[in-house]
Amino acid sequence: MSNVNEKLPEILQDAVLKESVPVPDDFIKVQGIDYSKENATDMRASDLVGAMKTMGFQASSLGQACDIIDNMRSWRGKHIDELSDHDKKGTFDEQGFQKTTIFMGYTSNLISSGLRETLRYLVQHKMVDAIVTSAGGIEEDLIKCLAPTYLGEFALKGADLREQGMNRIGNLLVPNDNYCKFEEWIVPILDKMLEEQDEYVKKHGDSCLEANQDLDSPIWTPSKMINRFGKEINDESSVLYWAHKNNIPVFCPSLTDGSIGDMLFFHTFRASPRQLRLDIVADIRKINSMSMEATRAGMIILGGGLIKHHIANACLMRNGADYAVYINTGQEFDGSDAGARPDEAVSWGKIKAEAKSVKVYADVTIVWPLIVAATFASGKPLKITRD
Repeated sequence: MSNVNEKLPEILQDAVLKESVPVPDDFIKVQGIDYSKENATDMRASDLVGAMKTMGFQASSLGQACDIIDNMRSWRGKHIDELSDHDKKGTFDEQGFQKTTIFMGYTSNLISSGLRETLRYLVQHKMVDAIVTSAGGIEEDLIKCLAPTYLGEFALKGADLREQGMNRIGNLLVPNDNYCKFEEWIVPILDKMLEEQDEYVKKHGDSCLEANQDLDSPIWTPSKMINRFGKEINDESSVLYWAHKNNIPVFCPSLTDGSIGDMLFFHTFRASPRQLRLDIVADIRKINSMSMEATRAGMIILGGGLIKHHIANACLMRNGADYAVYINTGQEFDGSDAGARPDEAVSWGKIKAEAKSVKVYADVTIVWPLIVAATFASGKPLKITRD
């Protein structure tokens, strides 16, 4: 055995024990939660997340996401009385100060899951200003008011479930009967909407079919149709009910890509030759205008794909969002939009270069309840910030 005091060969000294540069003063020490300490038991969500910030990996990203969400929630600008009539745009808090316009996007599977109740809480308490979701994010919310979704298993065989009239969403099960109940509920509403549309056109002429932002007019856009569904469902467990009640627009550029699309397709035969019409151009103008009018804009993206890009592209119209939080499991190596990190959106002008942004690589159902508990639902007063 060699003597420990023997001088190491120079090659080993350089390759293995190369001397470190001085550690910068702003470096943060990696540290986790010591549950042997009394204050670490039965922790509040905000304290838990605070302690996770220095753990590294996705725990630190989770803590960063909470900080960014609190930043977007706490920022305040000028009071409405300080603004000219031309500048009285965007969103304001209850005291009349400018605040961040928060766009929240979520994929349909999250409404199918038990995350629906958490999302409903945010809309019920006016904690977001606009929503973008896919067709399933609309219909599954309505269907759950009519019949429940059930827990199953990922490994259940599709052929067996097909024979049993069961549809599988991951480890969730939706009976076919739920969609039958949905059809019974929605068809009379579509009939009434078509009747209102026909009467309006007869009264005002074909020119009224041009882009129309009047929420009460029966020249339908996807967001106006969704608002009507929220009114008709009249169920406080529904996200759409609260969106209607609180006048929070819900955008769905893919409204026909799901059971609602099936119902609209069937309705074209039932009502022929009359037909409901949806103006998607009016909706893209509406969401883009919301972005352009926002004093500051924040994006909370739960999932990926259409819901992510629709919000990001709206923020392009104002030269980028000021805050962005992504949560999904997508990887960027295949060029997918879901997998793209916020920095890719910076290159497109969809997020500002100086914006506060983070991507958390995680299943939304695991981390979003924790984030909401540590931010929106923490019960702690906001520390208002101005600049």
